[in-house]
Amino acid sequence: MNINISNENGQSIYLQIANQIKTLILEGKLTEGEMLPSMRNLAVELRISFMTTKRAYEELERDGFIESFTGRGSFVKAQNLEMFREEQIKQIESLLMEVGEKARKTGITMQELHELLDLVNGGE
Repeated sequence: MNINISNENGQSIYLQIANQIKTLILEGKLTEGEMLPSMRNLAVELRISFMTTKRAYEELERDGFIESFTGRGSFVKAQNLEMFREEQIKQIESLLMEVGEKARKTGITMQELHELLDLVNGGE
């Protein structure tokens, strides 16, 4: 599993880990029942604190992406399509908020923003 940590993106390390694992699950690169690296192994691999990986796994479990079993490890949980869609919508909303902020700072109008969205969406 390839996880990249950045100290420059402003997001806490545990959230970076959780979000990247969520993305791998949502894209089907991690499948139902697949075992994740142990929290300790992932911490060693990423050269971070065990507590950071523990917090990331707790976040994933709370959000319904993984399930953990004492003594057995953590596994990708079966995903329902509604949860998948909801997570995708959350990611799109986040990106659109960022775009909206940049557009306001740049003085781009809503009409221009709509035109840009139409253009990148193939003119639909």
